[in-house]
Amino acid sequence: MARRTGSALRRLLSREEGDATVESVIVIPAIFFLIGAVWVWHDVGRQETLEQRINYTIGDMISRETDPIDAGYIDSTYALALAMLDSTPERSDVRVTVVRQTEALSSGSQNYETVWSEARGAREPLSGNLNHMSGRLPLMARNDQVIVVETWRDYTPAVEAGLLPYEIASYSFTRPRFAPQITFGTGEEQTAAPGDGDEAGDDAGGLSVCQVYWWWCD
Repeated sequence: MARRTGSALRRLLSREEGDATVESVIVIPAIFFLIGAVWVWHDVGRQETLEQRINYTIGDMISRETDPIDAGYIDSTYALALAMLDSTPERSDVRVTVVRQTEALSSGSQNYETVWSEARGAREPLSGNLNHMSGRLPLMARNDQVIVVETWRDYTPAVEAGLLPYEIASYSFTRPRFAPQITFGTGEEQTAAPGDGDEAGDDAGGLSVCQVYWWWCD
């Protein structure tokens, strides 16, 4: 039995005739599926890279502001993100939060507080203590601030090639570049104490905020 089976298989493998129609029906769908899968995985990588670049752009843009920003500024930033992502408000969210450190580095502890937070889309603004995010925030000198930008977007692949719909999320933090703080509105929401900077410059590994921005602390 085994000998007859082996002989039949050898004859089958040695045959060169075939039916082009049958072979096309079997092979062409597989080829199209592979092409679609390669395109989907390439596209998801491109979309994640684009999302992260837009996130960095928002953070860098806000970090260069020296005047207070307002709700209109955040609305325009959100509209810009939607345009660059070719997305809709139902699929994309943006949250911008300014975080302040209230403890000196010499204390050995970190305490992150929300200065102000604005969100567009389905997300809610942050408020109060943010120590639950300490693993995602940098070490900071007392009264230093960082701008935290978070973006989310729902992604649905064109072809289900081993990838289900999921949410692309990106995150970044940027220190203010030309001013020690980024205020919102009239500045009344700003909770940092300008005259209470980190007196010990060594805590920050260099000059303190008040030593660099002396006009702000006067």
